[in-house]
This record gives sequence, structure tokens and C-alpha cells, in this order.
Amino acid sequence: MSDYEDDNRQRDIANAISPGESVIWSGRPRTGLLLRPSDAFMIPFSLFWGGFAMFWEWGVSNGNGPHEPIMMIWGIPFVAIGLYMIVGRFFVDSYVRGRTTYIITNRRAIIAGGLFWRSTTTLPLKNLTDVTLTTRSDGSGTIMFGRPLIGGWASQTGWPGTSRNAVPSFEFIADAKQVHDKLLEAQRVTA
Repeated sequence: MSDYEDDNRQRDIANAISPGESVIWSGRPRTGLLLRPSDAFMIPFSLFWGGFAMFWEWGVSNGNGPHEPIMMIWGIPFVAIGLYMIVGRFFVDSYVRGRTTYIITNRRAIIAGGLFWRSTTTLPLKNLTDVTLTTRSDGSGTIMFGRPLIGGWASQTGWPGTSRNAVPSFEFIADAKQVHDKLLEAQRVTA
């Protein structure tokens, strides 16, 4: 972790905790370009969308119709959305994860991060009733605070603004089982 990232994490921790709270654990999600389960749907869909939009633009630009300029302008937002879905969303997701800090205190689980501005999600430990751990073979994983939304695939696609509808989670963290155990222990002490 670079000094810049460490300074940001320390700032997030200082801004998030209240007097009398002690930090039990803090960490960041894995950075870089990553695939999610929702990409099994999103990759083919984005290729279809983007391909159709680009084919539309190509067809209109090669035509001689009287409405050609209007139709070209009409297609530009669809091409832009297609390019975002094909490529851009992976970079946005990586950027957001690079700016995210997870914190467990003796009272709360905290998620600090955001795309355009900093936001903090606070989950009191005494109110957490459904904590789910999913791990990978390398020990990394995700801790979800609540039940996944049925039909909530949009919240996992990397589309800006949809994360507010997602279940709060510590995503792509190293040693997820150890963090989960620390969370449960802090919850037992709090109760």
C-alpha cells in the first residue's frame, strides 16, 4: 500500500470514529480490474448493446437519408452507454474500490468511500442480524450485512449510483474469515 493510500485510510478512520470508540480492524478491498458474478450477464449484454449501437451509427453515417444528422446525434448516447458498459464500468469499479476503507470498531461496522464525493455507511454492531461470509480459495472474500436483493443485479454491475441499493458489504477483503471472526467477537462484546 502506498503512503498516499495509507494516509487516506488513516483520514477515513479519523473522520469515521467517535470519541470512546476503538478500532478493532481496518482494511481496503482488493484493487485492480475484477470480475463479479453479475458479469456473466453483463458482459454479453454490454457487447450486444454496444455492438448494436455502433452498427446503428455506422449504418446512419453511410446512408444518404434526409434525417441522417438527427439519427447520428440520436445514436451517440447509446454508443457512449455501450462503451461504458463494455469497458468503463470496470475502471469505475476499480477506482471506487481504491478509495474505499472498511472499519470495525467496538460499536460499528463502517464503510467509507465513494465515486464523486466521500460518503460513510455506518452499521451499529448490535443491529446486525444477518451477516454472511463468502470466501475464495485464497482466503479473500466478502462479508455482507443483510440479505442480497432479489433482482438486484444492477447494484453489482458497476453502474454509477446503483450501489446505494446494494446490501452494504466489505467486498474483496484479504483474510475474510479472520475479519468475520473479529466482527462476531465485537458483536458478542457489544450485546
